[in-house]
Amino acid sequence: MNDISVFNATGVEVEQAETMPHSIEAEQQLLGAILTNNDVYDRVAGILNAQHFYDPVHSRIYEIAAARIAKNNLASPVTLKAFMEDDEGLKELGGPAYLVRLAGAAVSSFAVRDYAQMIYDLAVRRDLIGLGRDISARASKVDVTSEPKEQIVAAEQALYKIAEQGQADGGFQSFLRAVTDAVNVANAAYQREGGLAGISTGLVDMDKKLGGLHPSDLLILAGRPSMGKTSLATNVAFNIAKAYKRGQRPDGTEGAIEGGVVGFFSLEMSAEQLAARILSEAAEVPSEQIRRGDMTEAEFRRFVDAAKALEACPLYIDDTPAIPIAQLAARARRLKRTHGLDVLMVDYLQLVRGTADNRVNEIAEISMGLKAVAKELNIPVIALSQLSRQVESRDDKRPQLSDLRESGSIEQDADVVMFVFREEYYVEREKPSDDRLDEMAAWQERMERLHGKAEVIIGKQRHGPIGTVELSFEGRFTRFGNLVKPWQQGEDAGF
Repeated sequence: MNDISVFNATGVEVEQAETMPHSIEAEQQLLGAILTNNDVYDRVAGILNAQHFYDPVHSRIYEIAAARIAKNNLASPVTLKAFMEDDEGLKELGGPAYLVRLAGAAVSSFAVRDYAQMIYDLAVRRDLIGLGRDISARASKVDVTSEPKEQIVAAEQALYKIAEQGQADGGFQSFLRAVTDAVNVANAAYQREGGLAGISTGLVDMDKKLGGLHPSDLLILAGRPSMGKTSLATNVAFNIAKAYKRGQRPDGTEGAIEGGVVGFFSLEMSAEQLAARILSEAAEVPSEQIRRGDMTEAEFRRFVDAAKALEACPLYIDDTPAIPIAQLAARARRLKRTHGLDVLMVDYLQLVRGTADNRVNEIAEISMGLKAVAKELNIPVIALSQLSRQVESRDDKRPQLSDLRESGSIEQDADVVMFVFREEYYVEREKPSDDRLDEMAAWQERMERLHGKAEVIIGKQRHGPIGTVELSFEGRFTRFGNLVKPWQQGEDAGF
């Protein structure tokens, strides 16, 4: 190691070099090990790329070596010499002889992963210093076009971009590990007496069909306006947050053992409106009465008591309109780090912003982004979605997969696609005139049969059956619940 001089091929001033974290020796050791034994590259390729090297000459050596190894060609001082003979930076370090000295001074390939991690960590530190300087420079420059809020968002995005790079834990895993994980999931369900492997929605029949909400799944909840998509999402969010219990999981980690922490992106309604809906359900006071303040003393007392009970619920609402998908993912990561996160709701998918130039590609980017969030954070993500108007033109108004707006990408990325359908809504609008007595009698009979009932149609499910789940719906409280079947009369309704 002593025979290698530490060169600075960039001509950077000593003062700046001292302030920017780096280790020329670690870079030299790593490159020497790769040039001596190309198999070493595979152990560090998941952590490092050329931009992580401080010395630009080292960066170019690594880049050329990586390109040759990727093509199954030899990367050695001799083969790299042909590519770097005219490299001005290498000439300053002694020319091609420097490559020979790198290989000759490499001590051992045993510690290469430690060297790679060290080089990566120092690169992240330099990025953080650079980002800090950039934030400071932008903040110092008073510009009409650059608002402080916009600068904060840009800085946050840049910071999370740094945070998500260099994840070295990915890649292949043995089948044994995969089988062990599958057995653990089955064991969790078995311990709950054949119940759920996932998080309970609080709706018994839906849980039976879905097996609960599973980590890393993207669930799409779609429906036409006024079907109750948001109501069902808030009901499920409330049920999960209300049931939250923290403790030690079977794998030994701390976290939710019942229910969970819920993050709710409400892009259509304000946080206050969403809270009013949840309070309406909990207090059993119609939401329009809450808005008007038209409550009896007993109702108001129930409302206040419900509000106190809900204060401790781990339900977090973000009502930023038209949030970009990258920012949504960053905020979800931050919530998981700071408060924990077990379920994420997005109301609704078409209101999230992407970067693509046309709508179909933008929706594809958003749906893929939401699936990526589900996998990365290992949580279920429930995204609401609008349906196209073609439903209204059919005699049978029950929705199907082809009714999803820009359906290709959404249908492809989703693990579960569910549709909320209330036939009562459509039949109510078919009311005949009062003078048609026979038609009126038939209509009233049909309305009585459909009153207070809703369907959740499962149109796609990767891990289970498709079919229909019947639920009760109380429009006054915007509340979905378990439907009491005729043979269950007199039993607990399960609310």
